[in-house]
Amino acid sequence: MTLQQEIVGNAMQMAVVNLDPGQTVYCEAGKFLFKTTNVTMETRLSGPSGGGGQQGGGSGGMGGLLRQAMGTAMQVGQRMLAGESLAFQYFTAQGGQGTVGFAGVLPGEMRALELDGRRAWFAEKDAFVAAESSVEFGIAFAGGRTGMSGGEGFVLEKFTGHGTVIIAGAGNFIDLDPADFGGRIEVDTGCVVAFEEGIRYGVQRVGGLNRQGVMNAVFGGEGLSLATLEGQGRVILQSLTIESLANALKKAQGGDKQGPTGGLFSTHAG
Repeated sequence: MTLQQEIVGNAMQMAVVNLDPGQTVYCEAGKFLFKTTNVTMETRLSGPSGGGGQQGGGSGGMGGLLRQAMGTAMQVGQRMLAGESLAFQYFTAQGGQGTVGFAGVLPGEMRALELDGRRAWFAEKDAFVAAESSVEFGIAFAGGRTGMSGGEGFVLEKFTGHGTVIIAGAGNFIDLDPADFGGRIEVDTGCVVAFEEGIRYGVQRVGGLNRQGVMNAVFGGEGLSLATLEGQGRVILQSLTIESLANALKKAQGGDKQGPTGGLFSTHAG
């Protein structure tokens, strides 16, 4: 069943979801805005991939309960490592249709993605807003050692199953397909919002260890790394990065920490 939803607003969008009786949608803690009174709200540590989409009771006896507890602990541990919220909030319409509102945490756009069970979607952490209970939420680690050295984008959210998932980003979105640009694009690591399974994601250094490479890293404002996206499929980028927004706010408050050059000379307030 496709989630009935409408994305409204301009600079700070929100998603208004209409639930059929008995239908459930879940969100990351902190993304909920409002609901009608016939929609119940429950906070759980487990996601749908660990049985959180439905109350499974004690099937399987003590062994089943133990496996469920271990699965929940593993999910929570992954989310802690990724810096994600530890809990999900579940909303279910009772006795009739209900309405729930959700929003992201930054000024920008939202997007509803439809999963058909064939291709997963990957998103930068904090992009997830809400999904129906048939969509499974997981954590993926992409890029290997290069991802770790890149600093951003190593930890990704992964969505599988069938149904609607709603994501949010900063600024405006642009949809690209690397196949339209020779099969590969290179972007600021903070601009990647989401991409389809089949896209190869990595992180590479900006230039080589030569004069121009040093100039790019120190004065270019991009640091040492760029994200690379290869293959064929949908890629969603955002026009505003969290770092650039933070620097703009610091500058407006008279506390510009970026320095005259950006790049490696950029510092963050403690």
